[in-house]
Amino acid sequence: MKNIYEWKMQLRLLRASLIISLCAISLCSYSQVQLTLEPAITSGLSEPIQFVNAGDGSNRIFIVQKGGSIRVYNSSYNYLATFLTLSDISTSGEQGLLSVAFHPQYASNGFFYVYYVNGAGNLELARFKVSNTDANVAEASSKVVLITIPHPGNSNHNGGEMHFGKDGYLYLSTGDGGGGGDAPNNAQNTSVLLGKILRFNVNTSLSSPYYTVPADNPYANEIFNIGLRNPFRWSFDRLTGDMWIGDVGQDSWEEINFRAAASLSNTNYGWRCYEGNTTYNTSNCGDASSYVFPVHTYATQNPSAAITGGVVYRGNIYTSLQGCYVAADFYSGTFYKIRSNGSGGWNITTQSLSPTGIADFGEAENGEIYAVSLTSGAVYHIASDGPLPTKLTTFNAQPTQNGIQLNWKTASEIAIRQFDLEYSYQGNVFMHLASVAPQNHAEGSSYNYLDKAFYNDDVFYRLKTTDNDGSVSYSGVIRVSPEIDKKTTGIFPTIVKDGYIHLHVKNTGYHTLELASSNGQLVLKSNLNGEKGKVSILLPSLTPGLYIAKISGATDGFTQKVIIE
Repeated sequence: MKNIYEWKMQLRLLRASLIISLCAISLCSYSQVQLTLEPAITSGLSEPIQFVNAGDGSNRIFIVQKGGSIRVYNSSYNYLATFLTLSDISTSGEQGLLSVAFHPQYASNGFFYVYYVNGAGNLELARFKVSNTDANVAEASSKVVLITIPHPGNSNHNGGEMHFGKDGYLYLSTGDGGGGGDAPNNAQNTSVLLGKILRFNVNTSLSSPYYTVPADNPYANEIFNIGLRNPFRWSFDRLTGDMWIGDVGQDSWEEINFRAAASLSNTNYGWRCYEGNTTYNTSNCGDASSYVFPVHTYATQNPSAAITGGVVYRGNIYTSLQGCYVAADFYSGTFYKIRSNGSGGWNITTQSLSPTGIADFGEAENGEIYAVSLTSGAVYHIASDGPLPTKLTTFNAQPTQNGIQLNWKTASEIAIRQFDLEYSYQGNVFMHLASVAPQNHAEGSSYNYLDKAFYNDDVFYRLKTTDNDGSVSYSGVIRVSPEIDKKTTGIFPTIVKDGYIHLHVKNTGYHTLELASSNGQLVLKSNLNGEKGKVSILLPSLTPGLYIAKISGATDGFTQKVIIE
């Protein structure tokens, strides 16, 4: 006789098959999926912090608890035993037992690895072995320590999560050592193991230290990637081997990083030189092209934001979730759903769910994904209530003599609250351009907006759609080359939004920029120093409105109207 769990799985599979059939008939596509959190384990847990499977064919679930114990459950969420309890660990603040990883050959060798903060406050990686007589209990006496990483004494920024890669090596994330701003610059120091992704070969040594450094590690030590602040949760895509990292931000930006499997090694994710896409402390930093920037950032509402990195769904029950990366903010309960747009960019949607305090996303052996809430002390199965039809069908821009014409169309509109146009000078940090009210026609609508600003260089646009329930989705990014005469001296754009006046100076004959309010009061005078090409001048704090800019040269000059927002 089937138990309730098995009946539930069959019904879901039947429903998924029905969705596939209906989509095949209607040629439907999805812009976003709605997630639901189904309670899985709701009692008996104390500060659960990670969800893990052993990969041994048993379909068991292992729940790591911050205080030092690991509990094991069967696939129907029934408690089986306490697998292991660690002693002599520190659990203050962000410390504690942080991660467990089972060896790829665990079914035959019984080895698993634990990462924790030891009693002295340092980071430690150890190996244990399962009991020879009870598969649900580990041998505490089998412990061997692989490495102890000195930590500067702060209780925060320890990392950290472990996973085995497709290469058979063990990967571990570490934080930068805590405090604030990474004052020692640990994350960029390739002789310090903090603020990194580390990689170990645990298959070559049966004696201390029970690992060797892989020959192709880029710095001839344990370091594989650098430039991370606090990569508390990260994952490999079990299908592709791609790496996803949630890196907790400082004061301004939370970030989600992506690196394709073919390009994992020797990646610099930028901290402390950059926080998100913006500069933080660039002393002794290289050119921006040497860093890998996030695929998504969102503003930190200090101190109430912290990204919890997630996983890519590779299960078989929810077809609409296939290939979708799911992460969440620990404090707000905002879930981030990221999927490739097929042309090198990403479609990103958000959704608010309860409870908050999501500390980990984990996978069962069958690819189903789960969320662990540290604050509610529970584990939830992540389900999908099905696909929503694609709303946006086209989004494009065309430069004209009057500005840049933006156009978009929708195939359907269901409870859209607002469209927001955003623009960027580099294609990574976007600013608000305009809001447009939706028509909410079920059959879709057409929209257009003229950006009357004039730009000297390429400008990037994207469209943000907000639904009535607060869900947010983004279009792909489009790049536009303005139709201007670059031999002409002028201010581009003429509508100033970012606090800078950007000039294009045709030759070195211009020496002064003066800016006056509409009533003639001089508010800025800047020496151009005979510069040529693009010149950017920081503005003082000014009241929004119309201003007159005067550019003077040795033999000529001109004035231009500027709107400061």
